[in-house]
Amino acid sequence: MSGAGKSQALKCFEDFRFFCVDNLPIALLPSFAELLKNARRLERVALGIDIREGEFLKGFSHSLGFLRRRGFDCRILFLDASDAELLRRYSETRHRHPLGKKLTQAIRVERKKLSEIKGSADKVIDTTSMTLGELKENLSGTLELTRSQDMSLSMVSFGYKFGLPMDADLVMDVRFLPNPNYEKNLKSKTGMHIAVQRYILRQPVAREFLSKYSQLIQTLLPLYIREGKSYLTFAIGCTGGRHRSVFVAEYLARELRRGGYAVGLFHRDMDK
Repeated sequence: MSGAGKSQALKCFEDFRFFCVDNLPIALLPSFAELLKNARRLERVALGIDIREGEFLKGFSHSLGFLRRRGFDCRILFLDASDAELLRRYSETRHRHPLGKKLTQAIRVERKKLSEIKGSADKVIDTTSMTLGELKENLSGTLELTRSQDMSLSMVSFGYKFGLPMDADLVMDVRFLPNPNYEKNLKSKTGMHIAVQRYILRQPVAREFLSKYSQLIQTLLPLYIREGKSYLTFAIGCTGGRHRSVFVAEYLARELRRGGYAVGLFHRDMDK
């Protein structure tokens, strides 16, 4: 249904690394299918189809059958919302309904024209009271996607003397940990060196912090995912960005990878 969240759903599919096409004419589906057969990288595709297809909607069942005969695994997700909610959304955005009629009448006519497609849907998703995060969670569950693999995580170490990373979502200051920089034999080394790591891990406060902060992050990540967060950058800072922050970032990235998350790791100031 127009106004039920198709554009937002396509954005979610993009986050899931689908190749998305909005409003592809149904008559072009056979040609599009041939293109997909020859494009090895396009394994997951989402098509947004709505009432703007007009008379082409009559050929939907035929085109869907063609795709399945060609070996494509096709699923229909029908997005719906209550009439009252659709009216509210159109009133807020002041968008014109595609059918160009009085809004209440347009919604009624649209429901009638889409009833057959709705009846053949693998799943009907009612977005009346959904947040974007809830819609994303619903789509993910429907498609049996692994959410941890569809969230992009970055771990950045930095030095406060060089300023905060501009793209940081969550910042942890680890300057409370004992500083290897004051140890003569460790000063020239970085947090990548085993001697520095052993020095930090000998401190009870460090071991307790790493355990608790790692647990906290892994508790929060599913909540961020549920709310629709697709990208999250953790910034770990110490004074110069060479010892403590580097080691902590390495440790946390390793723990998250063990939990099934893909994590990018960058030591911004380690070589300064």
